[in-house]
Amino acid sequence: MVSCPVCYESHSQGDFYSLSTHFLKMAKKSDYSHVSWLNRNIVKYRVSEEDLEKRLERFYSLDGKGLKRWIIDDFVKIFRGDNPHPFILAMQKYDVNLLKGYVIEHHHFLKQWIKSCAYVIAKSDYDEIHDYELENIITEMQGVGKNEPSHHELLIQMGISLGLTRDEILNAKPLPATKKAVDLWNRIGRDRTWIETMVAMHSLELIANRDLGRYGAKYPYFDPEILKSDKVTSQVKAFLKEGYEADVSHSYVALDLIEKYGKEEEMEDIQSAYLVSSRAFSDYLDARMERGEMYKNKQ
Repeated sequence: MVSCPVCYESHSQGDFYSLSTHFLKMAKKSDYSHVSWLNRNIVKYRVSEEDLEKRLERFYSLDGKGLKRWIIDDFVKIFRGDNPHPFILAMQKYDVNLLKGYVIEHHHFLKQWIKSCAYVIAKSDYDEIHDYELENIITEMQGVGKNEPSHHELLIQMGISLGLTRDEILNAKPLPATKKAVDLWNRIGRDRTWIETMVAMHSLELIANRDLGRYGAKYPYFDPEILKSDKVTSQVKAFLKEGYEADVSHSYVALDLIEKYGKEEEMEDIQSAYLVSSRAFSDYLDARMERGEMYKNKQ
């Protein structure tokens, strides 16, 4: 099966030809999302259904390198390559308003994160998967005593150190792009397989992986000098350090598990789950910046 990597629509035939006809149909309607995805990933001019079918098949081909490497290569190109995501560029300096926006929108991401992990647990039958996702839920939202606060609590403390209040963080409504992304991730967890849910969420952990330089990443998630600056609050450093100093293998573990349990007949749907999720993630990162601009304009 091959679901659309933009709208996640499944096709009855489930092959690349039906996907190509779907894309050309949406292009004829001048649907921006589908056209822009084609332009960025496949081809920038009109082609026949047969030609597009071959191009899509090449794009999805693992080419002998495996699913994990295919995802890493695509993720680096989109978010941290020669033309990185604007949020990554913005994080190369200390910006209080940007980090405020980060806090407000990321709260909603983390709330969905644990729901997605729970969907994976509920739908899978592997102890290895259950253990992995339970650890993620505890780390993100519960923590281990006072000495190891949850990632969510570290986020809140960062926000408070920047001038936000706990109530403001917990009660602010997400911006439209964040809400749309969260709704997508919840829909994937509810309606799709556990492995599609797993790849949709855990592939996103690559954003902070400091090991991606060996895969062609040109930019770190944030400028590491921020962690040394006297101008930066200890709470900001604590939150950012959580990801920066983590074992770099952590964000690879899920990809290893997905590659281990992914079946050949469902591979394209796993890839599409990653693709549609990474697109939503890009929009969600835009929302962090948008929220930051809102705080800046209040000054």
